[in-house]
Amino acid sequence: MKRRELLLLLGGAMTATRALHAQQKTMPVIGFLDSTSPGAFAPLVAAFHQGLSETGYVEGQNVTIEYRWAEGHFDRLPALAAELVARKVDVIATGATPAILAAKRATSTIPIVFSGGGDPVRGGLVASLARPGGNLTGITIFGTELMAKRLELLSDLVPQARLIALLVNANNPVAERIIQDVHEAARAKGLQLSILKASIESEIDAAFASLVQQQAGALIVSPDPFLGSRREQLVALAARHAVPAIYQWREFATIGGLISYGTSLTAVLRLVGIYAGRILNGEKPADLPVQQPTTFELVVNLKTPPRSA
Repeated sequence: MKRRELLLLLGGAMTATRALHAQQKTMPVIGFLDSTSPGAFAPLVAAFHQGLSETGYVEGQNVTIEYRWAEGHFDRLPALAAELVARKVDVIATGATPAILAAKRATSTIPIVFSGGGDPVRGGLVASLARPGGNLTGITIFGTELMAKRLELLSDLVPQARLIALLVNANNPVAERIIQDVHEAARAKGLQLSILKASIESEIDAAFASLVQQQAGALIVSPDPFLGSRREQLVALAARHAVPAIYQWREFATIGGLISYGTSLTAVLRLVGIYAGRILNGEKPADLPVQQPTTFELVVNLKTPPRSA
């Protein structure tokens, strides 16, 4: 083969290789960081996938998802967030304040889509709801802001309860704010409030033992990833001790809890998926407004009698 023909052949091969590489664009990667466990979160992951599909992304086909679960141990979140940053994911999807803060501290450049319970402006996550301005955006779920309303609903349902217990996870960064808000709401209604704390499984049992000893007439379970992951245990203990309880998510009421009031988690996770897909399509988190829920679900389990201890 003549030298000129060989060079033309090699040049053509290189051009074809470059064209093939251009067609085989690297599959984008989403980091999914959550404080709970995959079992408890399975229906919500499905909602996240639905949102992604609405923007053209299907896991395993044109997007990869790296999952990191803290299993209720908030102290694991910084390392898990660091793993996703080291993996150089294209966007991080995360929920609940502990996971959001871990992701925010881990990177100031990778886009983060959150679903959080507090005010993201007050919490320093974004500059404003309309123009987040940084690498974070997402959906608020008014977890803490609805605590006073939950107290009111529970008091109306069980008017004979003059002492109401509040169960919080002391390791949650917003626990003190929740306690303060519910204290103020209880004082306004002339009710006494007992604070119970649980950050591990055994402390939940101890909290209910204390509730029974104090003869609390009703219980508010605060919004928290760990407590949410222990919903079967919480609902079973409330039923065993005949304590009327209110929760944030409908998932508690569907397994036997008395009442829940809050946003739809599946609707929120679908929106998180949509935002993650839009960012993969080229939009910037700084330009995507933080969305706020416009409807709230009040779910009452008619099979669970509102008895007071």
